[in-house]
Amino acid sequence: MSTVEGDLLHTVEAGSISASRRFWGRTALWLSAIWFITSFVLQGAHELGWTDWGFANWRPVLYAYFLWAAVLCVTRVVIYGEPGKKALFVLPAALFVVSMVVFPLLFALWIGFSDWNLASSTGRRFNGLDNVRRMIADPFYANALLNMVLYCLAIVVEYAIAFGLALLLNQEIIARKFWRVTFLIPLMLSPVAVSWMVGKSMLETRFGPIARFARWLGWDPSFFGDPLTAKLSIMIMDAWTFIPFMMIMLLAGLQGLSREVLEAAEVDGATKWQRFWKVTFPLMLPVSVTAVMIRVIFKLKLADIIITVTSGGPGGATDSVTSFIYREYRDRSNVGYGTLLALVYLVIIVFGMTMLMKIADRIVKRMTGRL
Repeated sequence: MSTVEGDLLHTVEAGSISASRRFWGRTALWLSAIWFITSFVLQGAHELGWTDWGFANWRPVLYAYFLWAAVLCVTRVVIYGEPGKKALFVLPAALFVVSMVVFPLLFALWIGFSDWNLASSTGRRFNGLDNVRRMIADPFYANALLNMVLYCLAIVVEYAIAFGLALLLNQEIIARKFWRVTFLIPLMLSPVAVSWMVGKSMLETRFGPIARFARWLGWDPSFFGDPLTAKLSIMIMDAWTFIPFMMIMLLAGLQGLSREVLEAAEVDGATKWQRFWKVTFPLMLPVSVTAVMIRVIFKLKLADIIITVTSGGPGGATDSVTSFIYREYRDRSNVGYGTLLALVYLVIIVFGMTMLMKIADRIVKRMTGRL
């Protein structure tokens, strides 16, 4: 025990804590943990129909968790003294993450193996692996997954365009600041606004200006009537919205490059293409990988434009996984099946992004190691 300047700074060393204090601290912690675990197991058994004992909903279990979390934070100091205070800088945030992330995931897993249609009067009931079998045999979900692969592959073209624009805006061109702001305008618009301005207005088959201009050229357009054309239209609208995002990141990377390295390559007689491919591009790989990774994350969430413009049509040809799951909830009120699809998609995203990051890291090390 130590005090400084009239007890303004009070510390409790671990060696000065009495045995009775530790005992009561551990007792309170164990009692709160037992109450939380018991209420959780009891409510789970009640939901499965194994027992009549339980609560009307999961709210008492949530209260039991909050009680255990509060007791855990307090007993860290009660049992360990000053070292326990250090845990309070991290422990509340970790417990909050558990309550906001882990519990909803567990509840989603619970719902995913249930037959729960909001339009049905029977309510939710456990159906085992029925949703899994339905997912495996669902051609529309498989089509949505394939569409996501195509949409993500389009990022290669988006990256090339964004890199070209970044190189252009990095040069001493006329009205450079004006063009930088102009190219950023699509990024300032929401995808829903882009969907209405471009998809619902400019590309409208009967009265849209682009469609009328195409008919004037002798082509009768159907931007969203043909599956291939509809996919390309969705890709173009989404690319127009997010290419400026990659462009601004790549432009920031280009402005951070060392001028001495580029000037040395020019003095050595390297052409513009050689300076770009052998010097600029490898040096820009870390920024490029970051921009592409973030773009992939946004692409995997693609839904706004599809839902607003095509609703997944024609015949599910433009569906992304997110828009397909959304329609399972909205149109079919199928909460159980839609939740299972979302969980499977989450697993695919985590595995795919992990593999993609490992591959990107190897490529960056290999190319930058040559410099």
